[in-house]
Amino acid sequence: MERTLPASRGTTAPYPVRARKRSDSQPAGLEHMGLSGEDHSGPGASPVPTCALPRMGSDPVLLKTPASLGSVVDGLRASDGQLHAKAPNKPPRTPSLVLHDASGRPPTYCELVPRVPSAQETPTGHSGPETEASWWEANEEEEEEDRSFARPKAEVFFCPPNNLFCLLGPQNRPLEPKVLSTLRDLFLEHHPGSTALHLLLVDCQATGLLGVTKAQRGAMGVTSGLELLTLPHGHRLRLELLERHEALALAGALAVLGCSGPLEERAATLRGLVELALALRPGAAGDLPGLAAVMGALLMPQVRGEQKWEEAVRGVGKREEEACSGLLPQVSRLERTWRQLRRSHTQAALAFEQELKPLMRALDEGAGPCAPGEVALPHVVPAVRLLEGQELPGPLDESCERLLRTLHRARLVARDAPQFREAAARRLRGFQPNPQLREALTTGFVQRLLWGSQGVGAPHATRLEKFQRVLSALSQRLEPDV
Repeated sequence: MERTLPASRGTTAPYPVRARKRSDSQPAGLEHMGLSGEDHSGPGASPVPTCALPRMGSDPVLLKTPASLGSVVDGLRASDGQLHAKAPNKPPRTPSLVLHDASGRPPTYCELVPRVPSAQETPTGHSGPETEASWWEANEEEEEEDRSFARPKAEVFFCPPNNLFCLLGPQNRPLEPKVLSTLRDLFLEHHPGSTALHLLLVDCQATGLLGVTKAQRGAMGVTSGLELLTLPHGHRLRLELLERHEALALAGALAVLGCSGPLEERAATLRGLVELALALRPGAAGDLPGLAAVMGALLMPQVRGEQKWEEAVRGVGKREEEACSGLLPQVSRLERTWRQLRRSHTQAALAFEQELKPLMRALDEGAGPCAPGEVALPHVVPAVRLLEGQELPGPLDESCERLLRTLHRARLVARDAPQFREAAARRLRGFQPNPQLREALTTGFVQRLLWGSQGVGAPHATRLEKFQRVLSALSQRLEPDV
């Protein structure tokens, strides 16, 4: 319904009329911030852009840039004692972007869009960092330029495509001996601290903490992958993080089980993994996802296979039980290798047992350290498993408390994402990574190394089951059961 306001000289100004509400303070009455792209200005309007302040209800738009004197004079007529100014165009009350939901559900309150970036700036596919040189040291002002909520447009993934690698050909077989030998020499050339920084760099990129482009932020509606993984449209990112965690753990176990040489060689490999875990812990590199992957390799059944204490002392006399109480827990796999570790590398064995294992247990239960600064990248695997419908390990009588702690920790991680980004960038400032080592730690490279260029496309459960059988066979070949 429209009416025309009387104006002199026979001109009419159409003005849409809406039923006035008593209060426009409800969420449905919130208007867009800034001027719409469809600005119906007259032909004589000033070309200087104007920015409207927030506006409630039918209040007139307040302009930051003062209007020109000519437009003010033309808009005022004092001949009949009245002021006739052109009525401002009301902005639309509907969101400027509507997503097509396949489920057909109606829009909800959470889908209000105060301001949405232009859709042309958001590519549909993956967009990696703009430059290879120190992209993780990008200016934080670019990432903080727009903190307002924007409705997501598409799912975003941060892992680079796994098509070309320097250490792998276009087509490769699983566990190629030449590639494994090259990787072993590559890791031996770097001390654990350097390897930890390489892993932190790749983990930050895979999680979406560093190197996130403006187009990706606009597409996912938030500024960090730590926020995205807690949202419904972060399903793809959660699957990628689970895949990365499992692939790195399998690769770490393969590093131990692939040592078919002397016993001391396997013990030295165990020591290297323990030292890497120490370099990843809070207060050092602070890469908790990397720490979880390394500890997952060390605690894998084919590598250590710890028995429960009740099973270890079952059928043992009281004197023997007391004698065993001061030793390391019973190990059911690679027992000779772990014994050699205690003999040759006692400090590493004690650090693993007394520091790393309790720390990992606390992190899995949602009770470990997670303060930004001490930690650069928090442990998100428990929350990711929970949000993907997987059950958390542990006793049933503690499952409810663990569930609440995990969800609370996920909320804190999403809230403190900017602080984690600053802590990670501070640790990586001035860091010059080795291109080959950085490539060897990416998710795509590890997947192709373990399953080959053909097997990497198989279903996840099938790939995991087959590789677990491979590790079991390698473990039995090294130290057969008696």
